[in-house]
Amino acid sequence: MPLAPLQPPFDSLGTSLPPWDDALRAMLGFASYYGDHMVLQKEPAGAVVWGYGEPGATVTVVLSEDSGLIVMKKTVRVKGPSGTWTTVLDPMDRGGPYALTAGQGSENVTLRDIYFGDVWLCSGQSNMAMTVLQIANASRELADAARYPYVRVFAVASARSDVELEDLERIDLPWSIPTAENLGHGNFTYFSAVCWLLGRYLYEALGYPVGLVEAAWGGTPIEAWSSRRALRACGLPEDAGSPALASGISPHRHLSGPQTPSVLWNAMIHPLLNMTLRGVAWYQGEANTFLHTDLYNCTFPALIADWRRAFHAGSAGQTQLLLPFGFVQLSTYRRQSPDDSFARLRWHQTADVGVVPNARMPGTFMAVAMDLCDERSPYGSIHPRDKQNVAHRLQLGARAVAYGEKDLVFQGPYPTRAVLEVTRDLLNLTYSQELVCRQRDTRAFEVCCSTPCGWVPAPVVAVGSRSVTLALAGCGTLVLALRYAWAEWPCEYQSCALYNTRGLPAPPFLLDALPVGKIPGRSEPAGGRELLLLPSSGFSGGI
Repeated sequence: MPLAPLQPPFDSLGTSLPPWDDALRAMLGFASYYGDHMVLQKEPAGAVVWGYGEPGATVTVVLSEDSGLIVMKKTVRVKGPSGTWTTVLDPMDRGGPYALTAGQGSENVTLRDIYFGDVWLCSGQSNMAMTVLQIANASRELADAARYPYVRVFAVASARSDVELEDLERIDLPWSIPTAENLGHGNFTYFSAVCWLLGRYLYEALGYPVGLVEAAWGGTPIEAWSSRRALRACGLPEDAGSPALASGISPHRHLSGPQTPSVLWNAMIHPLLNMTLRGVAWYQGEANTFLHTDLYNCTFPALIADWRRAFHAGSAGQTQLLLPFGFVQLSTYRRQSPDDSFARLRWHQTADVGVVPNARMPGTFMAVAMDLCDERSPYGSIHPRDKQNVAHRLQLGARAVAYGEKDLVFQGPYPTRAVLEVTRDLLNLTYSQELVCRQRDTRAFEVCCSTPCGWVPAPVVAVGSRSVTLALAGCGTLVLALRYAWAEWPCEYQSCALYNTRGLPAPPFLLDALPVGKIPGRSEPAGGRELLLLPSSGFSGGI
């Protein structure tokens, strides 16, 4: 089908929107992120549709098939003084194409080639903003775009605001059928490679349309994407931390701009709240290795909870309250780092538990990326080009957590038990899954044997089907804590120590070790001392 012409209020290029003024609001039209070729959320939710009109006037919204057959009709009054109208469509089965018409008096605006499917929002900083043009095998990925006409893409333009906006001021890419040109527009522009690949893989698994909305901005901390309400929940003032971020990254960085708390929430997320969503994908955190690193175990869960409440309320309850939220755990940056801020941030991304979903982060899923390093990336080593594995790991989590696919392994192995062989100075770890050892790295595991912690390597001496045995040279019988892959650059490409049989890496961890003998009702195994492994939140004393 030929592409239908774009409807007002888009300009002739379909790439930007003028600021909404009173005259424009009086015009009949849809809000900025509705357009030809869009995907609206399918059943069981109803898609929210809103736009502008003459205050007090009645707007009729009609969904029809290409043949002209009317599927549903909604009548709504334009609110004053905002000049906006909102309606919720009846839940629709997947598929299309449909036309959506808003009528007010003799005026009509029609959007065409609309499909119903699942809508995912992708947000974060530069690793989310990296386009398909920038990644490994870019030429092939761009050439493949034409094979996926039912994965539709939309990109929010970078924008900031000191107040919460009701609609987007600009867009970079209106709803579009994917092409090599709009997936590879340029560096760090549109369209997000992680978002595109996640949507493509989900489409291949689901078999119905997927709509992707990108809202990302490089170099931005989580505070900029957080509402003032979410920041207050973590004890942060509304102007928190910009000087620290600026001085941490570069002494010449200005203190204002997109790093300012809440400005990206205000301009790039708040306008989208009326949209009915199926899930969120998030790739952010590098900027917070310089700013409020050890608050991320609060700010990240607070952002997730706040976005969920806001999207649920903004969509009149159509976006589910436990909106599935996937994220990418930080990859790598420097081989030799002066601190462990990347390792701490990775840990805090799980709310100091190590794996998700967990009690503090229900309905979430994580793609581990610490083994996807790329020292030769032309965009700097902080921007690895292998986004295919990132998206593959994300879509496994989405299928398991968001779509409830049973018996799907979506995360790597994690230790469940530890037994200390006192006489042999060995520590035996039992894991949750069958193990594949790719590298006998002598520094992958470290133990803490003193207070304050002085971390010493615990070399791997044996790997069984579900067990790892570590040597505790010099530690004696005192093991206070254990950590794995606690480094900014923990291994070479796809060569960390432990994976499962499906190629998913074991995530990093930081665990306190408590002798089971001190726990009522628990007895120690013969020939060893069992240690209870508990997630650690201690970052003093060298941990």
